[in-house]
Amino acid sequence: MKYPESRLRRLRYNKNIRSLVQDVQLNISDLIYPIFVCEGENIKNEIESLKGQYRLSADKVIEKCDELIEIGIKSILLFGVSSKKDSNGEIACSSTSIVPSTIKKIKKKYKDEILIIADLCNCSYTNHGHCGTIKDGDVDNDKTLKTLCDQGLTLVKSGADVLAPSDMMDGRVSKIRESLDKNGFEKIPIFPYSVKYASSFYGPFRDAVDNNLEGGDRKTHQMDFKNSYEFIREVEYDINEGCDAVIIKPALAYLDVISKVKENFNIPIIAYSVSGEYAMVNSAAEKNLVDELELTMEIIYSIKRAGATAIVTYSAVEIAKKILSN
Repeated sequence: MKYPESRLRRLRYNKNIRSLVQDVQLNISDLIYPIFVCEGENIKNEIESLKGQYRLSADKVIEKCDELIEIGIKSILLFGVSSKKDSNGEIACSSTSIVPSTIKKIKKKYKDEILIIADLCNCSYTNHGHCGTIKDGDVDNDKTLKTLCDQGLTLVKSGADVLAPSDMMDGRVSKIRESLDKNGFEKIPIFPYSVKYASSFYGPFRDAVDNNLEGGDRKTHQMDFKNSYEFIREVEYDINEGCDAVIIKPALAYLDVISKVKENFNIPIIAYSVSGEYAMVNSAAEKNLVDELELTMEIIYSIKRAGATAIVTYSAVEIAKKILSN
């Protein structure tokens, strides 16, 4: 059937019809809010490269959780901003390290009211800024796995509900799964960053966690964005090693990857709308070039449309309030 018998605009004239036929749904429960935890007390320092985002001491994280729960956001992703560093990140394996100690305080107050996803990596805790132990000028895969397992065990003993390894080491999911199961934590899910590209979109994040590479880059372990199908093997490996969901990072420039993972695998997909995406929208809005919230909503819906189950976003609070107001 064609025009004039068929008029596609008939489904657009009435706002209630538009709502009726809308097939991409965004719920507050789809949102995961990232939090940067720093040492000290009563600290709320705005991150210069991420306007509206803060480094928070544990007591301020508790206040933030109050706000999140009030508007219906029940999932957080914790990153440590540590002034204490060493050569291989072992400082993060201590139960007194910044993230484990913060998790204990959150759990003491909220118990299961809020889902704590703990980012699992060494880069915030190494004095060279790389994701693991350096050997012969590169990150040593297998030595790094040992530290990741130790750090992961510390995090779940402190109360983390989910581990999210972001290091991109080969074999990390199987080793972490083995470590958790052996220690009685077989119920703890692993949400690895299965697809994580060596991306320029991470710039503001590295400022947020005070991460400066001593030398080199992360191209020997993070993925090459010029490859079309490498992500298939990465996701297959993690699923075969026992992961429970996959994280894809960045999101906006990789909607095709999200879509293809959705088509090829029956597993929840968490897309990470990263710091560079947030900063670009924020900067454009400051110059009155765009409506920040409207553009953010468009981007988030595009990520859902591509196939994401849930989304990590720095704009989670504003998005949740927008959903509530509709």
